[in-house]
Amino acid sequence: MAVSWSESDDADARFIELDGLEKVFDVRRRAGLLRREKHQVRAVDGISFRVPRGEMVGYIGPNGAGKSTTIKMLTGILTPSGGRLRVAGIDPSRERTRLAQRIGVVFGQRTTLWWDLPLIDSYRLMHRMYRVPDARFRANLDRCVELLDLAELLDVPVRQLSLGQRMRGDIAAALLHDPEVLYLDEPTIGLDVISKAKVREFLRDLNAERGTTVLLTTHDLTDIEQLCRRVMVIDHGRLLYDGAPAGLHEVGRSERTLVVDLERELPPIGLPGTRVVRVEGPRQWLAFPAAESAAPLVARIAADFPLVDLSVREPDIETVIATMYAGRSTV
Repeated sequence: MAVSWSESDDADARFIELDGLEKVFDVRRRAGLLRREKHQVRAVDGISFRVPRGEMVGYIGPNGAGKSTTIKMLTGILTPSGGRLRVAGIDPSRERTRLAQRIGVVFGQRTTLWWDLPLIDSYRLMHRMYRVPDARFRANLDRCVELLDLAELLDVPVRQLSLGQRMRGDIAAALLHDPEVLYLDEPTIGLDVISKAKVREFLRDLNAERGTTVLLTTHDLTDIEQLCRRVMVIDHGRLLYDGAPAGLHEVGRSERTLVVDLERELPPIGLPGTRVVRVEGPRQWLAFPAAESAAPLVARIAADFPLVDLSVREPDIETVIATMYAGRSTV
């Protein structure tokens, strides 16, 4: 028996929809002393995916992969060269103003705040720009100030904020009008460990309590693993992977590294399921599959060796993707 969805259910399932999306840039390159030739750079190359309403998705890849270009097309900043794109049923490039009321955007490398004004003045300007009702604006502002620890920064000019403080300020600014979709392009860049934890907790609460759809680009795999149930990998403008974060490690056969500090110099630690990458005096680096838990290894080393300290290093996204490519080329 076929299951029929209502129109609203179907719209929620296709809340963000890309079908064969392309973006091509014309670039002029030097072809001699005085001559330049025009070349085409395909930044996004036929990407298709859907994001249901309320889902939090990681969208990752190395620098130049096409992540930011995709986000700019989703917001209407750039017009696609080909394919179809809809956000909440809206074509971003044709109805950018209408879409702006329903989305929030944070670009880690650029601020939406007014550089010379105190932070609170930027928020007041956005209050008027988005025509947010006074009570709703005050409630949203109070919530963001409390959860993002902004109380002592409200009267500080934006130019005097550190990168981490400005990032928290930008995240708050993107949420004052209650957007249905939040695009985050490297939102934890420049943040210390404590600030990262606060931002992650805030985003989890936002998604759980308000059902805000979140598309997150980041170079920090920990962001993805702690926030997202689904991750998409893009490289050279093409979608390589779409699935659970754990599956990403399995497909890429990536490795984490256990850095072990011992009381004294010892022969390489040989444990099943690991390989010794490096030994320098009492410090050893052991690689193990990223999809597996580090806990059994830590317990074994603590029990059998004179342990002083240890830490676990996650694989960077570039390494994971490079391993994915290497695996495909050998198939």
